[in-house]
Amino acid sequence: MSTTTTTPDPIAPDQNHTPGRAAPAAHLSAFGLATLLLGAALPITDFFIVNVALPSIEHDLRAGPAMVEMVAAAYAMAYAVLLVLGGRLGDTYGRRRLFLWGAAAFGLTSLACGLAPDAWTLVAARAAQGAASAVMLPQVLATIHATTSGERRGRALGLYGAMGGAAAVAGQLLGGLLVSADLLGTGWRAIFLVNVPVVAAVLVLGRFSVPDSRAARPSRGDRAGTVLFALALVALLLPLTEGRAAGGPLWSWLLLAAAPLLAWAFYAVERRAERSGGAPLLPPSLLREPGVRRGLAVAVPLFAGFGGFMFVLAISLQQGLGLSPVVAGAAVAPMSVAYLLTSLWGPRLAPRLGSRVLTAGAVVHAVGLALLAGTVLTRWPDLDPVSLAPAMAVIGAGQGFQLPTYFRVMLASVPPERAGAGSGLSVTAQQTCLALGVATIGSVYLALVPSAGVRNALLIALAVQFAGLLAMTALSLRLPRALH
Repeated sequence: MSTTTTTPDPIAPDQNHTPGRAAPAAHLSAFGLATLLLGAALPITDFFIVNVALPSIEHDLRAGPAMVEMVAAAYAMAYAVLLVLGGRLGDTYGRRRLFLWGAAAFGLTSLACGLAPDAWTLVAARAAQGAASAVMLPQVLATIHATTSGERRGRALGLYGAMGGAAAVAGQLLGGLLVSADLLGTGWRAIFLVNVPVVAAVLVLGRFSVPDSRAARPSRGDRAGTVLFALALVALLLPLTEGRAAGGPLWSWLLLAAAPLLAWAFYAVERRAERSGGAPLLPPSLLREPGVRRGLAVAVPLFAGFGGFMFVLAISLQQGLGLSPVVAGAAVAPMSVAYLLTSLWGPRLAPRLGSRVLTAGAVVHAVGLALLAGTVLTRWPDLDPVSLAPAMAVIGAGQGFQLPTYFRVMLASVPPERAGAGSGLSVTAQQTCLALGVATIGSVYLALVPSAGVRNALLIALAVQFAGLLAMTALSLRLPRALH
């Protein structure tokens, strides 16, 4: 990162601060930003790295399809449910402290995943790993928001977006390499064990390079809001992920029916708490900001499409075409490279084009999906990384324009004292929509495979995502053009 940031002033140790007192003003150095991004890459990578390892996990642990799906779902649900709470804890107790605590917990739970003797232990460890991610990740965006401004903030958010998308795409490539390498006979376990030394580096570097920040006023706990928020998300995500695998039992339909009621109850409790001067988990006033509200609308097709696409592609290449994990992972390499390049270039266009960078990214992304559909139609079943490379590169280029701009839109209207709540909201929207994409687009795909075949099911899934991109293009034109 080329920047003119200076070394931050020394920060007093965390114990010298009380929860109710704001931390001294500090600047985020390039080294500190690199440490934050390294930590943030871990939970993002872990969401996707499991995709290519699921067949190996199923075979090694003798787990059925529903249990294997829970390996991914347990992480996603715990992650999404606790993200906002993690952001609020950072506001109160210090974002550096929560970042380091979350990183340490992520390392321990990764070790537990890598050593899991059976499927149920792995599911429990994955849920704990998702909870650790929810503590760590919101502190990254909140620290960037609280310790940078102007162009420095724009560059930092651009790098965050670049890291996020590259980590997501590279996760499947790395997963394929690790599973195929079978390091020291660890097989799929290596995808979790590799996190431990990285976490150790983050803990050492973070203590000295990441500045502390927190909200200026203490925040009381919002127990009712936390419980209702968790129940609403579980009622939505659990039936979508596990209901299909269980054959659509009555409990899944009852939970889906309860989800909007729980969401309404959560909103009512939060509105009452804010009006009475309390400290709601998610202040409803944030939703009155046009940039935040419209950014959330854009997040649905953006991240749901991305999550569903990565899941469907991994299943199609491995179980549909019989490609090895490393070959299936290599198919996304052009996507990762193109994403990285355009995500670094996109912020330079933002001062002139503003939020229209998001619109341009959606158009490029749609062109890439059309190219991919054409390749599937003409080359199936002889697909390989070389034939897929042009379409994957165009898709990655479009995504590289989209993700960094999304975070800038979401956080532009959030005041610094609400950095934790704002970052928690934006990342919760991202994570929830990723899980929704796997549950909805993935379910459509899996339901169609027996009757339509893998090729036609893949084409239909791509068509669903294409329609979502058209909706996103229209929504992005309603965003405030200027980005601050």
